[in-house]
Amino acid sequence: MDHPNLTMQTKHKFIILTILLFAGIQTLYGQDSTLMGTSIKWDLVKCIDYAKKNNIQINTYRLSQLTSQQQYLLAKAARLPNLSGSASQNFEHANSNGNFNSINGQNGGRGSGFTASGNYSLNSSMTLYNGNLINNTINQANLSVQAANLSILKQENDISLQVTQAYLTVLLDKEDIVYDTDLVTTAQAQVKQEQQKYDVGSVARSALIQLQAQLATDKYTLVNAKNAERGDLLTLKQLLFLLNDVNFDIVKPDTIVPIDSVALFHDAEQSALKNFPDVKIGELGVKTAQYGVDIAMAGYKPSLTAGGSLNSGYVTGQGNFPGQLNSNFNQQLGLNLAVPIFTKRVVKTQVEEAKIAVDQAQLNLKNTTITLSQTVERAYINVENAKSQYDAALEQYNYNKESYRIATEQLKVGVANIVAFLLQKTLFVQAQQAFIQAKYNELLTLKIYDFYRGIPIKL
Repeated sequence: MDHPNLTMQTKHKFIILTILLFAGIQTLYGQDSTLMGTSIKWDLVKCIDYAKKNNIQINTYRLSQLTSQQQYLLAKAARLPNLSGSASQNFEHANSNGNFNSINGQNGGRGSGFTASGNYSLNSSMTLYNGNLINNTINQANLSVQAANLSILKQENDISLQVTQAYLTVLLDKEDIVYDTDLVTTAQAQVKQEQQKYDVGSVARSALIQLQAQLATDKYTLVNAKNAERGDLLTLKQLLFLLNDVNFDIVKPDTIVPIDSVALFHDAEQSALKNFPDVKIGELGVKTAQYGVDIAMAGYKPSLTAGGSLNSGYVTGQGNFPGQLNSNFNQQLGLNLAVPIFTKRVVKTQVEEAKIAVDQAQLNLKNTTITLSQTVERAYINVENAKSQYDAALEQYNYNKESYRIATEQLKVGVANIVAFLLQKTLFVQAQQAFIQAKYNELLTLKIYDFYRGIPIKL
């Protein structure tokens, strides 16, 4: 059976573009009607689920999967016979020359008139053998459908990791705000206390100004933390493709449990190689390329096609219409054998190119396997490093927190040097920021590593 011609391919492209257009419109209007003007507060699982359903890239892959499915159905339909009908109707005006009159089919007489004639036919053909081209094309198209399904899963994995990273960044911002708000509240109390001491003349004005300057710095830090939260929330919102008028926020978990132990790298690597779609897509790519070789090899083999037709027609002046159709009705059956003898190296070139495509697909599979293994190993190293960093940051934070508490008490009773106090506060703030960063970095690296182990992401 011949492959689809250019006209058929053009029709398919038009259908696909139409589906894309209407799908995009429906998605946009669906979001408008569902979430427009609402306030929502989602946890991480809800964010990931929503992203999987509404992300434009994922939906593009879903449309590609539908296209692959149609190509598979088209390949299967190549086994079926085709059927076409044709009809022609002709009208002829002629003048009689006095001899044979083509108008009425008689001799003699002069004149002019119209002659009508028609031909009608049904034609069908079916491929009986073509070097297993149809079966190989069907199998190749089926693999393309499977690869398209896996590509959707791969894109869902990618978007899950992106949403997780953006979500945890917002959580970090929120915790920064909590700590920075506490610093501002404490600084305000310290300034108020120092103002009272200054009013009664027990401290110098320079000490009060230094505390006021520190309060301004703390307020500035708090404003920056709130601005960072707004920006990171917008990033997450855009990643989810939420509309601008949706008031969006996230749910903050009650507690975040630090890592006790890290699973073995070998187990995580084997789980990723076995379950992640990346390697499976590569394997299907090799099989698809191998079918391409078989399809190209069909060019060396003969093809056998069966065909048949039904034909009839009529001409005015040669009897009545039904009678002519019956007398002119004929049927035809035939077989057509085509044997390639010399193709000017066309087939050989196609075969060699298909073999090169197999080698390339095998290289792609090898590269995918190595890349995935390296990614898992990097995730393992990251989580190990993050755990060590968190332990060190926690210890540093606890010591500086206690030192800052002592310095604060000394400031209250008036025995602290204001410069030493501010230095201790700076050390505490730095340790606090390092601790918060280390805590969420540990959580992020753990979730990514567990994801490669096959554990769904949730808090």
